[in-house]
Amino acid sequence: MAVNQYMKRNKFNSQKQTYKGRNYHSKMEANYATELDWRIKAGEVKEWIPQYKLSLDVNGEHICNYYMDFKVIMSDGSVELHEVKGFETDLWRMKWRLTKALLDEIEPGAKLVLIK
Repeated sequence: MAVNQYMKRNKFNSQKQTYKGRNYHSKMEANYATELDWRIKAGEVKEWIPQYKLSLDVNGEHICNYYMDFKVIMSDGSVELHEVKGFETDLWRMKWRLTKALLDEIEPGAKLVLIK
């Protein structure tokens, strides 16, 4: 029984959470989704899209996909890509830098926002 207990944990010790019927990778991410809903009610945010897929391509070659935690459309029409991060890995840092470098090609005019 103790073996199953350890197998269910992920390596970052985060706990999956459900909010409004959608599963999130961590409590922090689900709490941020709640905050975005409150920001909609306050009129600051128009809408938000969870797990927004970005295709990272360089010189016409597909390198990888990166799933932003949230694409947030502000009430003024501007777009922000929000990443909720509790623990940073080397792979994540590399994808984040690549996303920053390619952002104008992928989502022109969008702003990257890191939530820790």
